[in-house]
Amino acid sequence: MSRGLNKVMIIGNLGRDPEMRYTPSGRPVTTFTVACSRAWTTPDGERHEETEWFNVVSWGKLAETCKQYLVKGSHVYVDGRLQTRSWDDPEGKRHSRTELVANEMIILDNRSNRSHSNEQQTTTTPEQQPPEPDDEFPF
Repeated sequence: MSRGLNKVMIIGNLGRDPEMRYTPSGRPVTTFTVACSRAWTTPDGERHEETEWFNVVSWGKLAETCKQYLVKGSHVYVDGRLQTRSWDDPEGKRHSRTELVANEMIILDNRSNRSHSNEQQTTTTPEQQPPEPDDEFPF
């Protein structure tokens, strides 16, 4: 039997803060964009760069984790599959959107960058923030 493969792995930076919503049944869903840039030099020595933007959707516990820990500019690895949705707007015009449905997300920022970003996003006092672990690595 022949099988297909729909697998996407990207590394890039968030273009905006994640947005979390809930389905009518209460299931969390978080969306965000990730920019992946590549650079190359032509044989003539001319430098080029292009950026590809991905719309990412995460569900359930992963959605909650993305909302809690990611901010605009976060450097992340996202693994998942491509899915295209189509819908008609109120005027009858057909729209479609291709999204990366995330199965896994790994934050690639170092801890000091993440905690600095989170300090800018929250209004908690230092006494309310959990202490940083003594070890250098999160695993």
